Amino acid sequence: MDTALNRRKFMGKAALAGVGITLAPQAISFASSLPRNGKRVGIIGLDTSHSLAFTKAFNAADAAADLGGYKVVAAYPHGSRDIASSVNRIPGYTEEIQPLGVEIVDSIAALLDRVDVVLLETNDGRLHLEQALEVFKAGKTVFIDKPISASLVDAIAIFAAAKKYKVPVFSSSSLRYMENATAVRNGKVGKVMGAEAYSPATLEPTHPDLFWYGIHGVETLYTLMGTGCETVQRTFTPGADVVVGTWEGGRIGTFRGTRSGKSGYGGRAFGEEGILDMGSYGGYRPLLVEIAKFFDSGKAPVSEEETIEIFAFMQAADESKKINGQAVSLQAVLDKGRREAAQISI
Repeated sequence: MDTALNRRKFMGKAALAGVGITLAPQAISFASSLPRNGKRVGIIGLDTSHSLAFTKAFNAADAAADLGGYKVVAAYPHGSRDIASSVNRIPGYTEEIQPLGVEIVDSIAALLDRVDVVLLETNDGRLHLEQALEVFKAGKTVFIDKPISASLVDAIAIFAAAKKYKVPVFSSSSLRYMENATAVRNGKVGKVMGAEAYSPATLEPTHPDLFWYGIHGVETLYTLMGTGCETVQRTFTPGADVVVGTWEGGRIGTFRGTRSGKSGYGGRAFGEEGILDMGSYGGYRPLLVEIAKFFDSGKAPVSEEETIEIFAFMQAADESKKINGQAVSLQAVLDKGRREAAQISI
């Protein structure tokens, strides 16, 4: 079995443990009545373990109050079309999710008729703009799972479309909500002078290198550093990536992506008042709590600016790879992406 699939299975198992999910049937709510209007969740894409894990958390009979009373009631399975590791999951996840009280529908339009809010879970970021547009036009608040798209241009276009249709949207990796990452973001070590983060960075030919899996570690890095990166340099080998970003004021943030040896998720922040290791990955639950708050308030916990800069950082890393690790201006990458996104009809 390929390493990418093994790592994805590891991530899924860790996440299930993190949300405290049991596979026992009695842990799932089989209430005969649907949740009240305003709390009905629809899922687009049953090609990722996230869809099943998120549903088990929201639909559990003993779901905690901080999950907002939201219940997944319908799902549209498709989903990746040509990424085998994703496409092959759809039949199994479709079968597994139905006993959790989820209706399977044959189109996004049919889904939108049945739900109030949406989890766009399709594993293939290339489809996200197309699928999100249907959701935006229906006026449904939506969380878009990572990666928000398979290009910086599409990421910019998604946010532009959300503004046009006045629909709240946000996207995030669950790694953003590691307990110590949140603590650093809230000032635990004072001003962050630098940081390092790491995660698997398995490659998928249909996506820019870091977009597929490296995004987890890059999102951790941005959680610690915030926006304001100016230049990006990348060193690539078949087994690893090291990407160095220089932030305003000379602060340095480093991402290490692994493709060989033992893999994991973590990092370290270097602050004016202390140094803090991120500790172990804690699973999906903190992200789901943020999603529930977002569905309630319509206020994204991660800014458009930060999400777009994360994708510009990863795009700049690709550009640096092409020129043998030379520094690339993040602003230049952003400017080019915005010019191209402006040509997309939304």
